[in-house]
Amino acid sequence: MKNIYSKVLCGILISASLQSCDEYLDVNDDPNNPSSENVNPEIVLAATQVYTYGVFAGNVSEFNPNAVQDNMNQLGNLMMNNWTRDVGASNSSYYFNEHTYNVTSDFYSGIFENLYLRTSNYTFIQNTTKPGYDNYKAIAKILKSFYFQYLVDLYGNIPYLEAHKRGDNLTPKYDDALTIYRDLVVQLEEAVALIDNAPASSLNPGENDVMLSGDMGMWKKFANTLKLRILLRECKRTASSTYITSEMAELQSSGAQFLGPNDNVTINPGFSASVNKQNGFAAMFLNTNDEFKNNWSSTAATKYTVSYLQNTNDPRLTRIYSATSAGPTDYNGHQQGDVLNTSTNYPVSHVGPGLLQNSAQDGLVFTAAESLLLQAEAVQRGYLTGSAKSLYESGITESFKLLGLTTAQAITYYSQATNLVGWNGSTGNEIQAIINQKWIALNGINGGEIWIENTRTGFPSHVPLSPVAASTSRPIRLLYPSSEIAGNTANVPQQNESEAFTSKIFWNQ
Repeated sequence: MKNIYSKVLCGILISASLQSCDEYLDVNDDPNNPSSENVNPEIVLAATQVYTYGVFAGNVSEFNPNAVQDNMNQLGNLMMNNWTRDVGASNSSYYFNEHTYNVTSDFYSGIFENLYLRTSNYTFIQNTTKPGYDNYKAIAKILKSFYFQYLVDLYGNIPYLEAHKRGDNLTPKYDDALTIYRDLVVQLEEAVALIDNAPASSLNPGENDVMLSGDMGMWKKFANTLKLRILLRECKRTASSTYITSEMAELQSSGAQFLGPNDNVTINPGFSASVNKQNGFAAMFLNTNDEFKNNWSSTAATKYTVSYLQNTNDPRLTRIYSATSAGPTDYNGHQQGDVLNTSTNYPVSHVGPGLLQNSAQDGLVFTAAESLLLQAEAVQRGYLTGSAKSLYESGITESFKLLGLTTAQAITYYSQATNLVGWNGSTGNEIQAIINQKWIALNGINGGEIWIENTRTGFPSHVPLSPVAASTSRPIRLLYPSSEIAGNTANVPQQNESEAFTSKIFWNQ
């Protein structure tokens, strides 16, 4: 992709002028900065795509290059026992709250705060009255729906209809999570309609779209796949059965296309090994010389997940994790909560070469593997027609390819008569096998999704809890941040810390 980072940096400056520094639900009308009436969507889109990816997959603080900002990928990988701390390379406080499940109103509060701040620009784009921006509006609707689904999945009821009103409403009311989910589906359908009905004179985003380069056919596939994920998320809710069946039938009858083989949704505005230009995920672990920095050596594989991949003959082990310093074929990890002593003083694996190449690598937003496994679940549950087995195996193949392995290796792997690996070996456990493969395929890529999916399905049920956690169960949600409690006191629902384990999101009730 052509390097358009100069435009991205310009967009960051302008979009910052559309955002208040003090209130992440406000978009400021500072007369000393560009007025929203004078800003075109193409100036804002690329910067906003980069900003929101940082909250999703990982980023470093612009004020402290060694501090990792709150992001969903890191959180989910720690919750789902994929990552832990290397006890020989970091102090005992590293990942302490994640290992002990110490969920408070300050725990990963940046996810709520930064997603509201960054997604305000998608609202700005979709609300533009300037002609010719149908495709931009469609992209904004899709990406806003993508991130607001996660806000609902992690927090439940949230500000939605009154959010992003700028100075008109700094204390928005909280909307019902189910109502928001229903509207997200509507927004995605409207996005597809905008693309289908865009006049010939409509602007194509082209290089201003640093995710799909203005490929509106791919944006439609992304929208349909996201709608499928939203519907599946609540498919176990009995009261939603009629709605889910109807919406799934509409997808089927309309001939909706989903992300398929090789259809990975990525982002790259021209990432490079320069200050403020690194891929957000890579910047967590690499410095601007593309050398490993402290967070890489402090973030280790877990002994459990390494052993699981070894025991199931899964070559993705060598791509998800690095070999240890003991040799090129040695892989090992720590147990979450381990402390340094003679029994844990051994080399361990870290984030591997299939996930971490260099600062210029593409950012992964939605993978073909995840899409195909979603489709496999929809077919297995009877919502869509097709072969669940073929979709399942295709999803595994795409995971292998994305990590730099071969189709032949994937076939050898899923041909095993092993429960949760081979389809035939998983008879009666097909849904669990699908979610288990998602846990592996999204390891290091989208930890937030696999944590949410575990909350939804209970799978993979074999993944252990952190042994140093006081709770006997894994957290199922995040708590509203203290900044929101202070700034929107009259509207934010009251919570106590136990609700991180007991207060279920509507689709889990």
